[in-house]
Amino acid sequence: MNVSSSKDNSTSIHLLQLTDTHLFAPKDGCLLGVNTAESFSAVVEDIINTHVEFDAILATGDISQDHSHESYVRFVEGIKPLKQRCYWLPGNHDYKPEMFSVLPTPQVVCEPHVVLNDHWQVIMLDSQVSGVPHGRLNHEQLALLDNALQQHPDKWSLIILHHHPVLAGSQWLDQHTLKDSQDFWDVVTRYDKVSGVLCGHIHQELDVMREGVRVLATPSTCVQFKPQSSQFCVDTRSPGWREIELCADGQIHTEVKRLTHGRFLPDYSASGY
Repeated sequence: MNVSSSKDNSTSIHLLQLTDTHLFAPKDGCLLGVNTAESFSAVVEDIINTHVEFDAILATGDISQDHSHESYVRFVEGIKPLKQRCYWLPGNHDYKPEMFSVLPTPQVVCEPHVVLNDHWQVIMLDSQVSGVPHGRLNHEQLALLDNALQQHPDKWSLIILHHHPVLAGSQWLDQHTLKDSQDFWDVVTRYDKVSGVLCGHIHQELDVMREGVRVLATPSTCVQFKPQSSQFCVDTRSPGWREIELCADGQIHTEVKRLTHGRFLPDYSASGY
């Protein structure tokens, strides 16, 4: 699928990343003291009110917290005001039978390989390992990645997955990283036009280089985790999202945006979730 078939292919592609919504079936469902439906709605409203322009939405996992069909319906309904097509993938908290039971919809799709325009492609990987918080890419996912990169060696590539394939610097979170990540990097480094890797999972902002590739992680639309923390610790920062511009020359311009400081504060006495 080409999301810019009606656009001038010399122009940039603009993407919006939403991640770790952790929605519940009930409207009053809370994660660590934050009503996740309300914080998600507030993020969507802020995006609309600030007139953000984008061509597609990337939802990078942990859509649901309670595995319910209703939580996925809540997400599908929640992004309708954003109008653009949304590509999603599962995180460790997602329950794939219910997640995919709401598809297809006119707006939300699950496509592992999306050609954006003449210059860019997006490859979406499933790093979920059922029943555990860490991630891993099985042989099928690694083959999907390799085949997509081999199929379009002329295009810049943005690879998307839920789990972080580099260490975030928080000991408790880095227990739940992408395991066997070197297998992933062995594939990536065989190709010279992989420009970026985008993930969720860590509920905080990350922007680092690995093997010449820019690795980005993005704040949750609900609770934030404190960076550089050895033990579980929530942060005082507000829910957020990421805006991304993919340029024709392979550069990535990106910025994290957040709700006004002080909105949707968590329970600071929490010791885990």
